[in-house]
Formats: sequence, structure tokens, C-alpha cells
Amino acid sequence: MPRPTKQYPERGDARTRLLEAARDVIRRKGFAATSVDDLCQSAGVTKGAFFHHFKTKDALGVAAANFWAETTSALFASAPYHEPDDPLDRVLAYLDFRRAIIGGETFEYTCLVGTMTQEVHDSAPAIRDACAASIFGHAATLEADIEAARAKRGIDADWTAASLARHTQAVLQGGFILAKATGDSDLARESVDHLVRYVRGLFGLGPNTSEISKGERSS
Repeated sequence: MPRPTKQYPERGDARTRLLEAARDVIRRKGFAATSVDDLCQSAGVTKGAFFHHFKTKDALGVAAANFWAETTSALFASAPYHEPDDPLDRVLAYLDFRRAIIGGETFEYTCLVGTMTQEVHDSAPAIRDACAASIFGHAATLEADIEAARAKRGIDADWTAASLARHTQAVLQGGFILAKATGDSDLARESVDHLVRYVRGLFGLGPNTSEISKGERSS
């Protein structure tokens, strides 16, 4: 499965190479531990080129969050989880897709904007806000399918499509933290497995995807 690291090859210009370097180096080292020298070395550009495009490292952080939102939006927009006809199948396929792209080195599948948010939520509000826009913007892409699944099944509950969409991101980000803490990607996948069980329970399905076919989901 493609991941943002591998989906968008370098396109040649210094600014893009710096953003691609930020995407990978910050996920590997963290924002605070990543220096301008690190970014320039990874991007193969000079410091002069860096400061031509970004006045400060924080300005690079904001741009990197926006670049992450742009490139991952393209990745998810073309992902196969949009194909099922039934909206609940699409929601569950989204979770299956998120599970499938957890793999490789930890930095390759964890989230740039989640990483930066944990570090700079108090010290760099501009970066925090750009990260929030990315996280909540992605969550919002799930709301229409969740709402359609609620309507199709006559779900009348005190939770909303928006709140469940946000919860999916909370679980994913938490799984990434567990994987970072241990170096064990299975813990991130385990978190997604529990999220799948939870979503299935909300819609009255059994906990094990092997027990209920897609046809039964759609009934």
C-alpha cells in the first residue's frame, strides 16, 4: 500500500524538496530535534535556498503541515475504500485501508501533523493551527459516509457523524504514539482493530469482520 513518504517523488524545485525533507525528517526525529542543517542536507539544498523560501523554521513547519494536508488528501482521495456502494462498507473499508498502510519504519506510517502537534501545541500556535486544519479536515471527509450509514440503518443515538469521524483520528493518533513508544507497529494495528469493533458495534454488527459478510453489512 502506498504511504505519503513514497507516493510523491521529488519534483525538482528547492521548496518542494525542503517540504519533502521536512515530511520525513520531522517524523523521524521530531520538530525540535530537526535542524535547518538537517533539512538542507536531506533536501540537497543550501541554507541560502532554505531562507529564500522560509523566513524561519516555524514558517517551514506551517508550510510542511499544509503540504502534508495537500499530499495526503490526494492519497486518500484515490484510495480504494471509496469503491463500495454501501456507506458503512466505505467507512469500514477506510479503517481497513488505514490498517493496511501501517508498516515499514515507524516514521514512514506515522503522522507528520500529529507529531508536530504533540511538540508545539503551546509554543508555536501557527504550526498547531495548521496541523489542526489538516487533522480535522481529513476527519471531515468521513462525515458524509458516516451520516449516510446512520440514515440507512435508522440509527438514532446521541453521537454525531462529526464526533465519530473525530474519534477515528483520535484512535489512529493514539496508536501511532504507542508504536513510537515501543517501536512495535502491531500496537498501532491493534488500535485500529479495536476501532473497527467499536464502529461495527455502533451499527449493530458483530465484532469480527470474518463473521459477517459485506452483504450482511449492507442489509
